[in-house]
Amino acid sequence: MTHSKSTSKSNQGGTLYIVATPIGNLKDMTFRAVEVLQHVNVVACEDTRTSHVLLAHYGVKTPTLSFHEHNSTSMIEKLIARLDAGESIALLSDAGTPLISDPGEGLVKAVWAAGHTVVPIPGASATMAALSAAGVATDGFYFAGFLPTKTSERKARIAFLRALPTTLVLFEAPHRIGETLESLNESMGDRTAVIARELTKTHETFHRGTIASLTKEMTDKKPKGEIVLLIEPAAAEGVLNDAAMVDALLKDALSRLPKSAASAEVAKATGLPRQEIYARAITLSEE
Repeated sequence: MTHSKSTSKSNQGGTLYIVATPIGNLKDMTFRAVEVLQHVNVVACEDTRTSHVLLAHYGVKTPTLSFHEHNSTSMIEKLIARLDAGESIALLSDAGTPLISDPGEGLVKAVWAAGHTVVPIPGASATMAALSAAGVATDGFYFAGFLPTKTSERKARIAFLRALPTTLVLFEAPHRIGETLESLNESMGDRTAVIARELTKTHETFHRGTIASLTKEMTDKKPKGEIVLLIEPAAAEGVLNDAAMVDALLKDALSRLPKSAASAEVAKATGLPRQEIYARAITLSEE
């Protein structure tokens, strides 16, 4: 990076831009995103090889550096130093909006703590694209991201999700979608579900059905490409009051929170009395 380039951009210094990029179709880039990428001092990329394709397509020649989950700890200090020096930085993930199931949370917290500004540059979102076209309830939804890979943690997480009275949005890799659907079907039953695959790309498809039917379809077809899974809430009433379900929710909450906070979270999710939930939390903690 030349001195003249750094100086000419210093009037935007001390700012981290969180730049959303296309999730498949390069035409989904916004004018504002291109402008920001052209005028920052450096672009921090999850994978520089992937980002270079996008940057080249739009004629962006700004220097890049690598910022991903394996080097984020060491890179945060260096990026903060550049912001301290009056530079501006754009953060890119491989596709979509950074931090949404992608690295960057630690950096954003550190930038705010250091007294600098963080500016979102919105754009393509796999979650919003899937919700808008899937034909599921969209008056409320819960973004669950990727489920844990460890069996016990996955079961606890699914138990928590089962109790939520809203549309669920999950990400999953194609080689794990069959196994994930089987786990969901065991816990949630045969709910309406949609698999949105390869969004905005040439082979974009929406598979609609139930969790059970999609399990068979995905097992038989062995799909390729990125997947967004949407699951509508159970139609049956009373699912939130199931004792085993309450215990599963509490165990998940207690693994993350003190008893009082965990009880409040579960009481809100189930509609059950907080005192009753707290009493059960004490019992579970002593077992």
